[in-house]
Formats: sequence, C-alpha cells, structure tokens
Amino acid sequence: MWTRPAKLTALLLAVSVFALVLLVSDRPVPTPPPRPDPQLPRAVVTMGDSTLSGEGAGDYLPGTNGRNGNWCHRSPEAVVHQLRLPEDVTRINLACSGAGAGQVGLTPPGDPVDGSQAARLAELTERYRITDVVVAVGANDDPDFVGVLDACVRAWVERAEGGCSRRLRERWPERVENMRPKVSEALSDVRSVMHRAGYDRRDYSLVVQSYASPVAPGIRPDLQNLSGCPLRTEDVRWVHRTAVPQLSAALRKVARAQGARFLDLSRAGNGHEACTADSAATAETEWFRRLSVDWNSLEHEERAPHAMQESFHPNARGYARIADCLSEFLTGSRRSAACVPDGQGGLRLAGSARVSGQG
Repeated sequence: MWTRPAKLTALLLAVSVFALVLLVSDRPVPTPPPRPDPQLPRAVVTMGDSTLSGEGAGDYLPGTNGRNGNWCHRSPEAVVHQLRLPEDVTRINLACSGAGAGQVGLTPPGDPVDGSQAARLAELTERYRITDVVVAVGANDDPDFVGVLDACVRAWVERAEGGCSRRLRERWPERVENMRPKVSEALSDVRSVMHRAGYDRRDYSLVVQSYASPVAPGIRPDLQNLSGCPLRTEDVRWVHRTAVPQLSAALRKVARAQGARFLDLSRAGNGHEACTADSAATAETEWFRRLSVDWNSLEHEERAPHAMQESFHPNARGYARIADCLSEFLTGSRRSAACVPDGQGGLRLAGSARVSGQG
C-alpha cells in the first residue's frame, strides 16, 4: 500500500510528464527543405578555374575577355560544352580562369568581379534540376601553379643554376598541403547549397577533377626556346613527375573526405603535352598551348598583364579529349578513376593510381 508521500511524488511525476508532452507537442515540427522539382529541366554545372572555364581554347564569351576587368575566359570549347549529354540537359559553366577555392565558395575574399560561384549555383537550383557538379580548383591557391610555370620560364631566361625546381622542390609539399583545407571548405559550401535546395547526396554527383601536366621532358630541342616552350629539362621533369602528381594526390584526399567522386587527370596529357609533336605538321597531336602571346593586348595597358594568359593551358582538342573521358566517368558508378591515353589519340578511364610524385 502506497504511503501519502509516495502518492504525492507519483502525482507530481505524472503532472511533469504531462506538461512535458504538451510542451513538445506545441513546438512546430521543422519543415524539411523542398525536394528538387522533377519537372525542372536537367543541368550539368562546372565550377572552378581555368581547367574548366576553357582557358586556352579561344573564342571567349562576351564579357569574359577583359570587359570590366572580367578575365574568366569562358570558352564555347570548354569541357562542359563538349560532354556527351542528352539533348535536354543544359550545360552551365561557372568556372573562371584564375579563380581560387574562395571564389568557388560562398564567401570569396575581396570582391571578385565574377562573384561567388556557389552563390550562383544556388540561383541555378531554382531553375534547374542539377544532376552533376564538376569542380576543378586549388592550383591557384597556395600551389600557384601558373606562378610556378612563370618561375620556370624565368629560370630558362636567366640560365639559373638548378632551375626553378631547385627552389620549389622543398616547399612544394607544404604549399600543396596548405591548399587542402581551402578546397575542402569550397566543396562544403557546394554541398551546403545543394542541401538547402533540398538535394540529398544521392540526387546529384559531385565530382572533383584534378590537373594534367601541360609539359613533359619530351620537348623537342628546337622548341625549347621562346618559340615554343622555354623551359629547362630538369624543371619540366619535376613539374611532370612530381609537382602535378602530388597536387593530384592531395585533391584525391579532399574529395574522399567530402564524399565526392574523383577524376585524376595527372596522366591525361602523357604524350600530348606542349612542344612534343614530331614536327610542325603533326602539331595537332598536342593537347596543350605552347607559350602564347597576344601581341595586340600588349598595346593596351589594362590588357598587357593578360597577354600570355593562355600559355600552357589545354587547347580545344585537349578539352575535347578530357570531355570524352569525363562523359564516361559521369555515366559510370566508379567513385574514383583516372583519364589515361588510349594509344589511339584519345583518353580512356583507368584506375586512379595512388602516385606519390617523387622525383
């Protein structure tokens, strides 16, 4: 038999539980974000830097070739425009030549003329059902890959002992490592944008694409000068065998941490780099621009700093081959793969080798 204090305690407990139930039931139930509208037209979006903007392919879209300071150099020959996609899929290129990871993210430093790519992606989710987002970014951050090639050209001009690679070799791993959190944050922002738009990770594919080496030790001697590729052999060897593979390995780690798919391009240009054709008649086998100078730009102060911007980027042929490989990757289920030459003038998918890039 219960005592009076025990009955009082039980009554108070029951009242407390009832009050808690009422409190919880009065709270509004969180409304989940709306799911992507299946009736919206489908779209594939590319984001990042020159590798996807189309730098080097020429014929740049109005407004991206220096107007009002916009040098994004978006080309109709860019990868996204050469993908094998169904006719009803819209191709959208947000990539901007020179962009760093911050510009891909939601809070870009400074005030970039082209703004935040992630913010523009958010706008696109209102008009399209995004099926794939392909990102190539990181080389313009701490690695400063364009600056590396500039330094290597200066080393050739100055006949610097040990070339550019002697100075860069020790610091390169640190520079690549410092890049990783910046790319990771940019990918997190892309994920956040898609989540807020109601996308589950299974609703779309997020792909991180790495970089191909534009040069290799096989430069023709008669082009190892200002008419083609003014680079020292030891520097080219370091870029091809060490710098690019280490950069790719770091991006693979970031992609894995973000749950993104990874496409390794570090070997994609093998045998088709700038200045490797047997002769001028077979130069169409090269997939990368040689040293390129826009002489007309040199006549205008505001354009002169960009006169050599196209140098050592893929050309339209190179972008077409990369697009072939990326098309195959997008339609497949592999989480990680690499684009490698197929020996017949194209690229094929292969396993993504874990290259440490020593040498």
